[in-house]
Amino acid sequence: MPNPFQPLQGALNALIANAQVLPATGQAVIDMVTPDLEEIYDQRTTGQAVIETVWETAPRGLYRTIRPIPRSEEHALRYFVDGSAKTYFIGTVLEQDRSTPVQVSQVGAAMVQREDDGRIRVANAKRTILLTLEKSQVSEQLWREVERAVQGVPGYQLCDSATNNKYADAMNLQEARPRGAHRANWHMREMEVELARVIPRDGDAWLVIDGSLGNEFETWRGAPLIGVAKTFRRDSRFELGSGPRAKKLNLFGLLKDLQENQRTIVFPRSNEGKIVFWYVRIRPQKGLDYPLMGVVKVEMPNPDREPVDSALIDRISGWLIAERTVTPYGRDSRWHAHLYPIYIAERVIRSQFYSEAVLKSGIRWPFQLATP
Repeated sequence: MPNPFQPLQGALNALIANAQVLPATGQAVIDMVTPDLEEIYDQRTTGQAVIETVWETAPRGLYRTIRPIPRSEEHALRYFVDGSAKTYFIGTVLEQDRSTPVQVSQVGAAMVQREDDGRIRVANAKRTILLTLEKSQVSEQLWREVERAVQGVPGYQLCDSATNNKYADAMNLQEARPRGAHRANWHMREMEVELARVIPRDGDAWLVIDGSLGNEFETWRGAPLIGVAKTFRRDSRFELGSGPRAKKLNLFGLLKDLQENQRTIVFPRSNEGKIVFWYVRIRPQKGLDYPLMGVVKVEMPNPDREPVDSALIDRISGWLIAERTVTPYGRDSRWHAHLYPIYIAERVIRSQFYSEAVLKSGIRWPFQLATP
């Protein structure tokens, strides 16, 4: 097949022609985002670590037992969005006394729609290839040359790792290579939001987004949606009530008694209550390796800032519990908290990525004469 990375050749030529390049040994090295991205982003965007308020209309105790609501009874969760990003370090550009890593990322997001008969189809998908450098570490001339080479090429984009990088900013990352990997993940996040915006707001079809919602959903007025996080911040503390009946719990204390088919009461993510959250146990603790396994954190935009309807939260939780039946057991370490349609969306976008072998064979630095 033709080289899918051939459109990058012009940009690589521009880098070689205007600066010295140190290619990565082995042509390309994958750059992972660490520590756990969802957990850290949840920690940085949720504001308060101590929760003192309940944010639903009829709270009754810490836990509520939920009846699973199968699709055959009420089919509300119809759209599911997930994204993926893979970043590869391919070399370092040296220009006078400055340097920047050069990274190539495959980034995408997919939305699947489930029909009434249970069939899942691809509703929308986006994919792009990012070429990432740190703009402040190269001259304006070099940046313009690379930008000119990439500009107008469908499916390719030049990115500055230092700007529009909220994941890296949230973690106060300064090193260029980790920032580049997180820039790709933030691009993925923006793709997911773009997909969410195209769903009509008819009130019946709900959207599920994989992961924490983040502050970008605080003023959401689009289709009804929830974010379902498989991993989440673990330093939350809950100080509820006053007097002799007051409870002070950390996250583990809150969730250790949460039983199968139960949810917690609803909490505001900040004092304003623009986003609310609660926890649902979709699988029993028995047979799992860790007490937090089988629990998902559910977030929902609440732009009106009023306590949310407890009956609605019960229904949403019932929909989610009914999604546990089919899992990617053995194919994903997060199987215990996976929703099967989310897993399908993830598989859709990853199936559109080129393999590491194709990337390594397709990206070749041009021959560079040694500097005398």
